[in-house]
Amino acid sequence: MDISVVIPLYNEEESLPELIAWIGRVMNENHFSYEVVLVDDGSSDRSWDVVKGLKAGNNNIRAVRFRRNYGKSAALNKAFELVAGEVVITMDADLQDSPDEIPGLYRMIREEGYDLVSGWKKKRYDSKLTKNLPSKIYNAATRRMSGVKLHDMNCGLKAYRHEVVKSIEVYGEMHRYIPVIARWAGFKKIGEKVVVHQKRKYGVTKFGWERFINGFLDLISIMFVSRFGRKPMHLFGALGSMLFLTGFVIAAYLAYAKLFMAGYKMTERPLFYLGLLAMIMGTQLFLAGFLGELISRSSSDRNAYLVEEEI
Repeated sequence: MDISVVIPLYNEEESLPELIAWIGRVMNENHFSYEVVLVDDGSSDRSWDVVKGLKAGNNNIRAVRFRRNYGKSAALNKAFELVAGEVVITMDADLQDSPDEIPGLYRMIREEGYDLVSGWKKKRYDSKLTKNLPSKIYNAATRRMSGVKLHDMNCGLKAYRHEVVKSIEVYGEMHRYIPVIARWAGFKKIGEKVVVHQKRKYGVTKFGWERFINGFLDLISIMFVSRFGRKPMHLFGALGSMLFLTGFVIAAYLAYAKLFMAGYKMTERPLFYLGLLAMIMGTQLFLAGFLGELISRSSSDRNAYLVEEEI
């Protein structure tokens, strides 16, 4: 199969028929063999009924429905388990991503050898204050911290080689950082393509201001997990050892002064409490690293979601 199109959706009943018809036209015009994998992330409207109706008349559609809303990352991760196409395209269900971009993204993966291509919505129709400006700040910080040079890290329109989606795990709210996850998994050729951003035609955005705070916290998490997720002792053990050693040197100096300097009152010096605190914190950090090592080697699946129905 040439292409798998992955569409996570939440309360998008109005846009789904138009989106599926649009994708079908693009695929037929370019003679692609394809599938569309729809993941209903616990919609509370009639989205699943619409999906079932579309599935009944289209054998290219596969669909999964979650029992409740687990978030976009869980929806993408489930879809990545199911896809069979040589190239995997992800897009949002709200018609702001154009299916006309699919052939160009496909060629960049198949002919130019990219592992991952991210869309860049260079001209956006979102609010400049609430979306555009925060998005630019967030993307600049992500580029600086991760080393992945993309202008629009969180664009929903992306293309992947099949091997990429089968090699990564997306959990929590880490869908914003899939290029970073792919980079740390060893896929180095990551590019971007300027894509058309369309005005929202139906409904309202499903993301609020909290996404900026969550996005920053997730960036810190992904940087930590990428570097130390499988070796937490390298961070906590090193910090704990340095702190404990610092406290031990202070305590040794104070003990020497107590023994050989007449009238020296060790416990009345602030340095005594600083050394004691350093040793206690060093011990705690070292134990945290040790426990982290045990957990990292016995952790269960982090994507715990319940599928209610699959067609």
